[in-house]
Amino acid sequence: MVQATNTIFTLEEFLKLPETQPSLEYIDGRIIEKPMPQGKHSTIQGELCPRINSVVKVQKMGWAFPELRCTFGGLSIVPDVAVFSWARLPVDENGDIANTFTIAPDWIIEILSPEQSHTKVTKKILHALNHGTQMGWLIDPDERFIAAYPAGRQPIPFENSNVVLPVPDFCSGLELTVGEIFGWLKVS
Repeated sequence: MVQATNTIFTLEEFLKLPETQPSLEYIDGRIIEKPMPQGKHSTIQGELCPRINSVVKVQKMGWAFPELRCTFGGLSIVPDVAVFSWARLPVDENGDIANTFTIAPDWIIEILSPEQSHTKVTKKILHALNHGTQMGWLIDPDERFIAAYPAGRQPIPFENSNVVLPVPDFCSGLELTVGEIFGWLKVS
């Protein structure tokens, strides 16, 4: 991650700034620029949201969003994929999906880019877990490794391509394997 500024901002000041590409995040009083997704990151993210939504959104169990700003617990982060259970979806006065999400996602998924710090990404997942998130995933495309972070438990490492990955309880019926996720990277 690139440090966008050394100036300390309040969360309120940060939220008044215009959105940018790449996205900015507010962590520990500092504004941090997310790295632009590269090929592997972008491919997994692009396949993951529709795959999750093909089960959870269709059955009104939840909804997966790519690059959605989530502001909670004093931070404002943009997870690679944020999944909210249907019962907790923020809606506006018309019953439409809200523009502002001020709660932790129920499931946070981060996909590691080559220049990203494993520690900083893990800290975002742990912050979300400390604020009510049920499950976190850290996907490392270069290592073909996925770590699942179930709330209140130790992280679980996954490398075997045939293993079905754990998902939050509200996503019953969704089955994803390590092999399926990393199989999306194959061109032929």
